[in-house]
Amino acid sequence: MANLLDRISIDPEVCGGKPCIKGTRLWVSLILDMLATGMPEAEVRAEYTQLTHDDILAAIAYGAEAARERVIAVPAV
Repeated sequence: MANLLDRISIDPEVCGGKPCIKGTRLWVSLILDMLATGMPEAEVRAEYTQLTHDDILAAIAYGAEAARERVIAVPAV
């Protein structure tokens, strides 16, 4: 997973320091939001042609790592 996380950059001078795919201004959260709404990876990559499959995996890996660090309250069932 460390290799995937190398594809993420956090630079205060780029997008206010939000995690982005390295070399782009595409927020990790944007990619995760699109995937979470059910958009297929192929459609995400067609819309943002600079993204690779590994960039998508990097965004997912970053989200997984962030979830280990922070618990977000969700409604109880």
